[in-house]
Amino acid sequence: MPQTTPHNFHIPVMGLAFSIDSPLKVARFGISSVVSLSDDSLLEQMRQHYSQQYGRPFIPITEKAEDYRARRVTAYLNLLDELVTQQVLKLQQQDFTPDSELTQYFEMLPDSSPLKQKYLEMRQTKDPYWKQSLQEELCDEVVPGSIDVNIMTKLDKTNYDKSGEPLPQEYSDALAALRGFANSSVQSSVVFSAGMNMRLYGYLENFSCFYPNVAGHFEKKVIIKVSDYRSAMVQGKILAKKGIWVSEFRIESGLNCGGHAFATDGYLIGPILEEFKQNREALRLELYSLFSSALAAKNIHVPLHVPPQRLTVQGGIGTADEQDFLMEHYGADGTGWGTPFLLVPEATTVDEPTLQQLVAAKAEDLFLSPISPLGVPFNSLRNTSNELLKMERAEKGKPGSPCVKKHLVSSTEFTSEPICTASSRYQRHKLKQLQAQELDPVTYMSEVTKVLAKECLCEGLANSAAQLYNISKKAATKAISICPGPNLAYFSGVFKLQEMVDHIYGKFNALNNTYRPHMFVNELNMYVDYWKKKKEEQLDTLTDKQYKYLQSFWDNLLQGIQYYKQMLPAIFKDELERQVIMLDELLEAEDQLQLARLEVAVQ
Repeated sequence: MPQTTPHNFHIPVMGLAFSIDSPLKVARFGISSVVSLSDDSLLEQMRQHYSQQYGRPFIPITEKAEDYRARRVTAYLNLLDELVTQQVLKLQQQDFTPDSELTQYFEMLPDSSPLKQKYLEMRQTKDPYWKQSLQEELCDEVVPGSIDVNIMTKLDKTNYDKSGEPLPQEYSDALAALRGFANSSVQSSVVFSAGMNMRLYGYLENFSCFYPNVAGHFEKKVIIKVSDYRSAMVQGKILAKKGIWVSEFRIESGLNCGGHAFATDGYLIGPILEEFKQNREALRLELYSLFSSALAAKNIHVPLHVPPQRLTVQGGIGTADEQDFLMEHYGADGTGWGTPFLLVPEATTVDEPTLQQLVAAKAEDLFLSPISPLGVPFNSLRNTSNELLKMERAEKGKPGSPCVKKHLVSSTEFTSEPICTASSRYQRHKLKQLQAQELDPVTYMSEVTKVLAKECLCEGLANSAAQLYNISKKAATKAISICPGPNLAYFSGVFKLQEMVDHIYGKFNALNNTYRPHMFVNELNMYVDYWKKKKEEQLDTLTDKQYKYLQSFWDNLLQGIQYYKQMLPAIFKDELERQVIMLDELLEAEDQLQLARLEVAVQ
């Protein structure tokens, strides 16, 4: 697979199922996407589905097989790699007819791409010999998008053998997934998200594919998803000292994103990007020094030149202007567009009923929910089939869900072996405990609500593929959870792949008529609301530590607002009216913070 792709955006991982087969849908057009490795049973079901569809032999890898989780990951990725390679070869053999995928490949490229310029030259030339020569060159330069994978580092439960004994740590969820990726044929990147996992980072050292070859190239690369500069620096150094190079820092908004939301302490995306811009090269050189020393100590060839280190941004981007600003002003090498692609069946896997819910969703239908069993805020859509099923079970006096896949087990409050807080087993124990505490009615109902809020995401985030492809006969339910970011409120409709790509590059408008503030303002407002909610939750029992946290958060938000005020001429250049509108929005957020701060001072 290629080292570089022709597009300057990628499709991030979404849920378990929503981008599970995106490479088969978009890679042949040069678009990179990210596959979740969290659910090995879903990977196995998808491998069976596509093996049958493409006439490939399928030998099941059952849970009785040795190292089945890693082997399932390897087998599915190998199949994706094989099929995408086949798709690209087929595409290269097509003619440049108006409706061919070969033509579509080049039509979707950004106008700034040298490959696009060559394509346009081919279209315009009258010389048949020159046209033929250019067409042959263009076909040779077709490269697929990268088949990248995601490992959520917090999902790393210990697994057990048939007798109930814990297996060695290399059989844990995350380590097995990494081994499966390392053993696969794909030449792509693993994206680590959700913070540090030291045993996972240490496990990277066991695989030669993550080290540079004598030419300084990497067979497989490491991408770290971070929410601020400090996280990038700390994790980059940890890995560099092991001889592992971080080929990309993928900066994601703490709140203006899909799925789990890992809020910063009030640091906003603009100031974070500014810090990266100022320190990026110094960080790269510092990491190279540590990286080189570690390689030398391992007797591994040290690259003569500092390896490239990409910087990409994702979370709430909605217009070509925003995309261009991030790349031109902050020097970002690319962007991630997730939520809008949930409305593109040619790119993602969303069942029809859920797709129609997404199409109709308004801002009030999208919320930062407490449903994740991990205890991390989770961006959700209201009234999904999984939410309705959860409520129905509770009303019938049977709260919680069957826990079949056990990927999110974390609580040992009532058991020696971790169980999931969304499970029937946990919720029965917890509700019984609350009843015995004889709490006042208001407190009791508040605590019960917290317990019943948890939702089975292992099934909910995987079932869209099961529904769409009719691939699972053993699913505990058919209910769907989905995790769009708040940006969905500004997109309504089902779009073609070409339309969404054209929207990203400013050649088509996929936005609805809802007024949309700049992505910086949208994120700021989310952080103001988040801070106010935190203050309300802690105000009655405010400790000195909590007060300092709230104060620091408040200070960081105000500094972020001042930064944006100074940036207005750069963001909108000569568009004075838009500068004035955004300034008013910044002042409104500032007023809210000042008013809320006075309330804290009164206490």
